Amino acid sequence: MRITGISTHVVGTPWRNLTYVLVHTDEGITGVGETRMLGHTDALIGYLREAEANHISGSDPFAVEDLVRRMKYGDYGRAGEIVMSGIAVVEMACWDIKGKALGVPVWQLLGGKVHDRIKAYANGWYTTERTPEAYHKAATTVVERGYRALKIDPFGTGHFELDHAATRYAVSLIEAVRDAIGPETELMLEMHGRFSPSTAVRLAKEMAPFHPAWLEEPVPPENLKALTKVAEKVDLPIATGERIHDRIEFRELFESQAADIIQPDVGHIGGILETRKLAATAETHYVLVAPHNVGGSVLTAASLQVGFCTPNFKILEHFNDFADSDIKKVVKGAPKVVDGYFEISDAPGLGVEFDVDAAAEFPQQQARFDLWADGWEQRRPKSAQ
Repeated sequence: MRITGISTHVVGTPWRNLTYVLVHTDEGITGVGETRMLGHTDALIGYLREAEANHISGSDPFAVEDLVRRMKYGDYGRAGEIVMSGIAVVEMACWDIKGKALGVPVWQLLGGKVHDRIKAYANGWYTTERTPEAYHKAATTVVERGYRALKIDPFGTGHFELDHAATRYAVSLIEAVRDAIGPETELMLEMHGRFSPSTAVRLAKEMAPFHPAWLEEPVPPENLKALTKVAEKVDLPIATGERIHDRIEFRELFESQAADIIQPDVGHIGGILETRKLAATAETHYVLVAPHNVGGSVLTAASLQVGFCTPNFKILEHFNDFADSDIKKVVKGAPKVVDGYFEISDAPGLGVEFDVDAAAEFPQQQARFDLWADGWEQRRPKSAQ
């Protein structure tokens, strides 16, 4: 079997463009991959056009390791977010092809299941007025839909510091959410790399009475010593890693022992096998894995393939029941959350199919997501309001 070419399809919403790649073969089997770029969608498509000619066409889709190696190192330049994302969409499509050809799910090819289901946590649910009353109502809806975990960034446009009034308001939002969801539902606290170490530590202590399940990206991701400073002064688990695009770059993070949960994005870190390798390394450091997942249903399915066969897999993020949920229409067999969990599937490959006709209803947009702008949490850029 050989790859004859690829085709790209962008599914657009006002705040995110999702890039789907179909990998075609000479035996008529087609695989699909997906990633979500932040402001670099056209750059990704441009890279894939070159990579198709240089590396992808004519390759054996079963030889995943070889294709990834050539795409990552064959152009000599150091691979960054765009290249690693391009590798990811092609790599997961190759696993999809391999699973379909052999009639087995990808998790079976990666060592077999260790979990029958994966817990989900909701994100994108607080696209409402930023008040305790509105957040209480929205959080209640999340629990009513069966979720047993959710995540929130209550800090507005905070950057490095957060003054007393803004701090008290953020606390009021979390208090309202915890009241809505009760004591048993996990509440993940997102900081989006906003703060200085001292501010992050202060805020963590302010939020401690509401029992956050983790503290995510408390400081910007470039300085691991700053993250270590936070980890040494708070009692909450630290989660980070969505903006690391090469598993090799996690080495220093593991050595620092500053993170309790890593959050690689399967669509940015080179795909399914790269994530599984990283998870195995994390296991040797007693670190859990909870992938970043702001994509659509194909990326969710790919992340679940890793989850079902990974002993130290904790939970999976899910946007698509709340933020622009209509995009689920572009994927047949989209994974569903039932009573707070994704159940294992025996469907071959990734277990999903991309619907090109349905995708045409969501053309690419000038998607914009600015975490430093007022109202960012509503995920409606000014041009779309």
